[in-house]
Amino acid sequence: MARPCTGSVGDVGCKGENDMNQEGLNPASRLDRLLPLLEADPSNLALLADAAATALEERRPETAAELLDRYRSRAPLPPKERNLAGLAALQMHDFEAAARHFAVLAEQGERDPGLLFNLAWSRAMLKEFDGALMLLDESVTVALPQAAMLQIQLLHESGNVDLAMEHARAALERHPEYPPLLAAVSVLAIDAEDVVLAEACARGAGAHPDALATLGTLTLGEERPAEAMTLFEQALAQNRQVPRAWVGLGLAKLLSGRGDEAADDIDRGAEMFGDHIGSWIASGWAYFVRQDLVTSRERFERALAIDETFAESHGSLAVLDVLDGRLDDARRRSDTALRLDRQCYSAALARTLLLAGGGNPEAAQRIFENALRQPLNDKGDTIGQALAKLGLGR
Repeated sequence: MARPCTGSVGDVGCKGENDMNQEGLNPASRLDRLLPLLEADPSNLALLADAAATALEERRPETAAELLDRYRSRAPLPPKERNLAGLAALQMHDFEAAARHFAVLAEQGERDPGLLFNLAWSRAMLKEFDGALMLLDESVTVALPQAAMLQIQLLHESGNVDLAMEHARAALERHPEYPPLLAAVSVLAIDAEDVVLAEACARGAGAHPDALATLGTLTLGEERPAEAMTLFEQALAQNRQVPRAWVGLGLAKLLSGRGDEAADDIDRGAEMFGDHIGSWIASGWAYFVRQDLVTSRERFERALAIDETFAESHGSLAVLDVLDGRLDDARRRSDTALRLDRQCYSAALARTLLLAGGGNPEAAQRIFENALRQPLNDKGDTIGQALAKLGLGR
C-alpha cells in the first residue's frame, strides 16, 4: 500500500521516504532541549506546538501525541497542530484517530492534496475503501504520485481491473519515474494479463519488492523456477509482507521438485491474501505433494467456501475423493467442475484417476508431478503454468 504524506497543512507537496528516514538522526536532540523549557512554562502554547512538531520530526510520535493532548486541554487545536496530531496517529498506526483528525480538517474546508491523501490512506487502512476512493480526485492524484498509486491499488483490490488499468496508464504519463507507482502497476498488469506492461513497469521500479515479485511471477510463468525463486527471495529479503512473493516462492519450489518445502511458503502467502482462492488451491496441491491429504482437503474446502462457483475447488476435492474411495462424490464434483470450466485441470486429473482405478495416493502424486510439465492444450500450456497463474493471480 502507498505510504502516508508527512507535510503539514499548507506545505507544498509531501516529504519522500528518504526525507523521512533522515529525520531524527541528529544525536543532539532538539526535543530534549525543549522539554525542560516546557516544564518551566507548561501553558506556553507556542512552545507546546513547537515541541510536538519536533517530536514528530524525530520519530517520537507518542511524545508528539501527548504534547498535542496537553495543547488541546488548554485550547482548540489549530489546523497545523491538528494535522500534526493526525500524522502522529499515523506513525503509531492508530488509523481511527488519524482519520478523525484529518476528517475534521477536511470538513473545515482544507483541500491540501497531502491532507486528502492522508485521510484516504487512513481510511484505506481501516478497510473503508469506498470512502478512501472518493477522496482521491484528479487534483490529488495529479499532485501526488503516491495518491495515484493508492487509487490504483484500491481499484485493483475491489476487482475493478479495467478501471484500475485506465487510471494506471494516466498515472504513468504524469508520474513516470516514481518506483512505488511502477511497482503497483506491474502487479495490476499481471492480473490484467498485460505481460509487456507488467515487465516494463517492474524493470522501471528497480529493486522494489513488489516489482521483484512481478518479475518472479513472469519468470515462473516461463517455467524457470530456479530464477524465479531467486527473485522471490530478493523481494522477501526487503519486505516479508509480500504475499505474492511467498506464494511464488512456494510454487517455484513445487515446480523444482521441492514439494515438501513448498506448502509452508504458499500457506504463509495465502494467509496474507486472506480471500484469494488461487493461493488456497495452490496450498492444497502443495500439501497433496507432501502426502498430507487431510490438510490438502482443508485448503481446498477453504477455497470452496470463498466462492462455490470456482471450478478448481470442486475439481481438486474430486481428486481427494477418488483417493478416499468416495468415487460417486468424485464423479459428482468433477462433473460440477467441468460444467463450470471445461478446461479445469484438476477435474481432468480426477477423471484420469477414476479411469485408472484411483485410490493410490503415491500413484496419484506421481501422476500429478508428471503432469506439472505436461502440455494442457495445443498452445503448450502446462499444469505447472496453470497452477502458477492460479496461485499468483488476483
